[in-house]
Amino acid sequence: MAIKPGHDGSIAAVEDGRLLWCLESEKDTFPRRVALTPTTVLAAAEGLGRIPDVVALGGWEKPRIGGAIGAGYEGVDTVQRSTVRFFGKDVELFSSSHERSHLMMALGMAPHNDSDLTAVLVWEGVSGVFHLVDREWRVVRTIPVLSAPGERYAFLFSLADPTFPDRGRTARQDGSGKLMALASYGNPDDADADIIAAIDRLLKIDDLNPAPKGDFADTVLYNAGVESEATKTAAALLSRRLFETFAAAALHEIPAGLPLRISGGCGLNCDWNAAWRDLDHFSDVFVPPCTNDSGSAIGTAIDALAHHGSIQPLDWDVYSGLEFVYDCVPDASRWQPVPRNDTELAAAIASGRVVSWVQGRWEIGPRALGNRSLLAEPYSTATRDRLNWIKQREDYRPIAPICREEDLADAFVESFPDPYMLYFRRVRSPRLGAVTHVDGSARAQSVTQASNPSVYSLLSAFAEETGMGVLCNTSLNLNGQGFVNRMSDLIRYSEARGIDDMVVGDVWYRRSR
Repeated sequence: MAIKPGHDGSIAAVEDGRLLWCLESEKDTFPRRVALTPTTVLAAAEGLGRIPDVVALGGWEKPRIGGAIGAGYEGVDTVQRSTVRFFGKDVELFSSSHERSHLMMALGMAPHNDSDLTAVLVWEGVSGVFHLVDREWRVVRTIPVLSAPGERYAFLFSLADPTFPDRGRTARQDGSGKLMALASYGNPDDADADIIAAIDRLLKIDDLNPAPKGDFADTVLYNAGVESEATKTAAALLSRRLFETFAAAALHEIPAGLPLRISGGCGLNCDWNAAWRDLDHFSDVFVPPCTNDSGSAIGTAIDALAHHGSIQPLDWDVYSGLEFVYDCVPDASRWQPVPRNDTELAAAIASGRVVSWVQGRWEIGPRALGNRSLLAEPYSTATRDRLNWIKQREDYRPIAPICREEDLADAFVESFPDPYMLYFRRVRSPRLGAVTHVDGSARAQSVTQASNPSVYSLLSAFAEETGMGVLCNTSLNLNGQGFVNRMSDLIRYSEARGIDDMVVGDVWYRRSR
């Protein structure tokens, strides 16, 4: 049983090389990135079935006063092992650093490869390094590139935000995702001397926590407004400069033809992931769906397994969260339950209806992959605007498509599979207005009959209805909260946000008006 302390709290259980579950505390409508909650601990205790043989504690840093929790935050050499009493039983207590959790997550969740060396890029809030790892998952070389790439990226959003204070705060945690959307509106070649100078300073400073916004009061980006043209241009320039910095190090320091594994919050940037694929330096690129701290507990569990001699890929499934909780029955005077009929449901979606869609266990990682989703037709830009209103998001945020694998070539220029929604691709079909970002890109998830039978069946019915097996797919949550995972919250959510259709498993609830 592995535990992630600090923000993005989670607990994962692994038995005999197989992931049983990973429970992220933010899910079930808790605040995004929240630390471990009592309900998560209780759910883990219920799900374990017996006392674990090993309790694996991810390393972290104590807030405010400093000092290490477990093996601490940085470095890849420190591992701690001891025996402790755990609910009356002697168990092994294992701890390795937070940086190692990312390293081992990337190695252990990736498919098997026969290379003598593997390159692992750990880039996140604090760390920005490549590691070269041998067949036994031993680090043989570390290549520091740039500290705190994630904090630098998030800081730009806070710098431009007039509501963010000059001193004493960590950069906005939601800033990175929003800046990724804004960067698509800008052109780095349009940056003038003032913007270039500000980005140069941002890339050179050593300490970004707390965010040194006041030190940038003399720059053109200070309180410029997050949707200003200057911020959009700066976002595009910073995105380019950060990738170029790490790509240059890779080309200079890492032999061509090695597999690349990516971990850390920067691995959620779909532009950068696509650029790594297109660099043509690595034999293949793999990014886990939980590449940010949501997968850190899994990485620590993999590390503990490796120290017990299991140097092999983890057996895992992306749908390894909790089952949906039926804590109430929808009021029959407001919600009419009928058996799910995908042909009728596809017709309803094509007519403009938005569906709260729940199937099986929730997805690990931050992205909805067809089990906790809002689904809608992908053609009208009004649908994009309505989905952003439902989720209380800014109107510049794009909506992602979910697509049958066999429809990828008709819908998009690049037709490679992406089951975890981690890469941007160019939209080919002019019909797909709701899922086409301002720069003509989309962050598509591809599905097959095997990967997600329920949503594949609906996509197939929608293809029969409209000619293309593509839908809008955004996470079933309110802004700033994790996935909805119980019936009482789903009802409140749907009624409050004007959603008239809920599908839970094989039951379609239609709202009475």
